[in-house]
Amino acid sequence: MKPKTVPKSKMKKEILLIGYIPAILWGKASEKVYIYVHGKMGRKESAEQFAKIAESKGYQTLSFDLPEHGERTGKAYRCDVWNGMRDLNAIADHVFGRWNQVSLFANSLGAYFALNAYADRPFAKCLFKSPIVDMKWLVEHMMTWSGVTEKQLEEKREIETNIDTLRWDYYQYIQTHPITKWPIATSILYGGRDDLQPLESLQSFADKFHCRLTVSERSGHSFMDPSESGIVEQWLLENV
Repeated sequence: MKPKTVPKSKMKKEILLIGYIPAILWGKASEKVYIYVHGKMGRKESAEQFAKIAESKGYQTLSFDLPEHGERTGKAYRCDVWNGMRDLNAIADHVFGRWNQVSLFANSLGAYFALNAYADRPFAKCLFKSPIVDMKWLVEHMMTWSGVTEKQLEEKREIETNIDTLRWDYYQYIQTHPITKWPIATSILYGGRDDLQPLESLQSFADKFHCRLTVSERSGHSFMDPSESGIVEQWLLENV
């Protein structure tokens, strides 16, 4: 049987401003929509390939720029869990009031924000690509990789590293807010060479919340190698 492919036709897209958040609505009119949450270093335009597949399945896609990303680079509004949750909820309030069926796609850091913001939202289904499900593990390993101790972080409150900025308030939040609720039917794509989350964390999350976990053994966190585009595309075609 000939494998399915992504449609090549030009997509309709509408540029939006939802409150203060730049966004794009992709695809022809439908009663079904995906909220697309990009990851670190992404932007709302990153959703185009996903949106093409979603449209072929009868969905529109709403993507937006997270704080400090895309059109919001350079703004005095940092990309942390509090601002991430605030923005994701603003987007959800807009979307749930306008579409009959809402689903979710989130990538990497965007998935972590979604896990904190969306556990009580009635999504039809959810897709996570390389999700950060254990932020405590990641931050503590970033501290180790950068030679920063917990005591140093508490004293200085904020430390710049070659990887990212470590912040005490963020570290305190993730320690006191583990993910304990996620009732949404979820499929996950994870790279077996992901160095930002261990397989054990993903497997534990999938088991606890009854998620469908697909592991691409030779892929890294970003799935950016050209040879991996087909892996992501096929997973989306099977799960959107």
